[in-house]
Amino acid sequence: MAFSGGYDKILIMLVTLLIFIAVLAILVLAHEWGHFIAARKNGIRVDEFGFGFPPRIFGIQIFTGQELKKVGETETVEAKIDTYNLPDGREVIEEKIVDKIKEVDVAVPVKRWQFVWGNKDVPSTPYGFKGGTVYSLNWIPLGGFVKIKGEAGDFADEPDSFVFQRVWRRAIVLSAGVTMNFVLAVVFLAVGFMIGLPQSLDSVSSHARITDAKIEVQGVLPGSPAALSGVQIGDRIVRADNLTNLRVTDLQNYMNLKNGQTVYFGFTRGSESVETEITPATLSQTGRGGIGVSLLESGIVSYPWYWAFFEGLRSAVLFSWEILKAFWFLIAGIFRGVPMAENLSGPVGIAVLTGRVARLGFVYLLQFTAMLSLNLAILNFLPLPALDGGRLLFLAIEKIIGRPVKRVVENLIHTVGFALLMLLVVFITYKDVMRFSGNFVRLGKKIIGI
Repeated sequence: MAFSGGYDKILIMLVTLLIFIAVLAILVLAHEWGHFIAARKNGIRVDEFGFGFPPRIFGIQIFTGQELKKVGETETVEAKIDTYNLPDGREVIEEKIVDKIKEVDVAVPVKRWQFVWGNKDVPSTPYGFKGGTVYSLNWIPLGGFVKIKGEAGDFADEPDSFVFQRVWRRAIVLSAGVTMNFVLAVVFLAVGFMIGLPQSLDSVSSHARITDAKIEVQGVLPGSPAALSGVQIGDRIVRADNLTNLRVTDLQNYMNLKNGQTVYFGFTRGSESVETEITPATLSQTGRGGIGVSLLESGIVSYPWYWAFFEGLRSAVLFSWEILKAFWFLIAGIFRGVPMAENLSGPVGIAVLTGRVARLGFVYLLQFTAMLSLNLAILNFLPLPALDGGRLLFLAIEKIIGRPVKRVVENLIHTVGFALLMLLVVFITYKDVMRFSGNFVRLGKKIIGI
């Protein structure tokens, strides 16, 4: 029986891992797809678009061009008119037109493809054909990548190379990944709003449809009437006397009205129903009658499809601003010597959190994925080495000084920045493992029956 419990835990962990991989793949592929589309639209050759990371399993190389095809064409060669008489004396006029079919060469568009097995070198594109992009499937299923011609500074004299392009074109290509992650977040939030997303009701649009509205206790003032009556954080207020379906302002006004009088409350605490009596008193913090709790009014908010996209965009902008502020405080804290926040998570922590969110339901996972997409977009936009924002910074320097920074110098800075970033990831991952190590230990004990 112990093994059975462990087996269930293993199954949950595997499902969590698969969901995390799927979420990560969607976010990374969207980011790389942005670079891919922008490069193609600006006439830059894309050598490979990979699903997953190398080594390569196989790829399909696609290229387009024109081929001459012989087509039969009919032309009139000669027209003759013959006149003759019939035995009865009638005259007959007969017209003869001689047609001839000849073959002509016509250029027709064609698309060709071929397989590329394993890590073999990609064959060169046939003369006269364009494209030649390899769409590959790779062994490590953690997102994907795009390989753009001239991205490393080579092929500087070829028009279809990245480095050959003007600064503004390269900036568009570098910014496209961040843009695509933002667009993806907007789409996910919009779909979520069509279905119904959990949201605070403080600033809900008048176009919203609200279901499952609830008032939840977020804080309890020590020594307050609520604290003395055993009210706990997380309790949901469902009734005050005979009043139900209350809004926060209605409840606050009613507590002030009933100051000094007993009010019969109904709460839900998890799956348990709790009934209690509370007498509101004048609170020094507000000067009004109350029971001494901070409340959050929330519910499932949905919108018509045509309004959902506007709300998705608005929410994405607001969330992005909050994420930017969080990054600012984090970076500023590092320079001030402030210890790294304990709630900062890396891959392990995000994977665990993904599993918890997924168990809440699809719409919660959709909202969580949108938040991750915004985090990825903003992180990549920061002017840090090895990130898109760092490369955009070098483009800005090139524009200001009128010439590019030496390739050796830029590559060195990006390499050092990438190494430091990987060290940070390893450090955060170590913290995550230590934080969740108790879960792994308990799982191991269940498996072996201890």
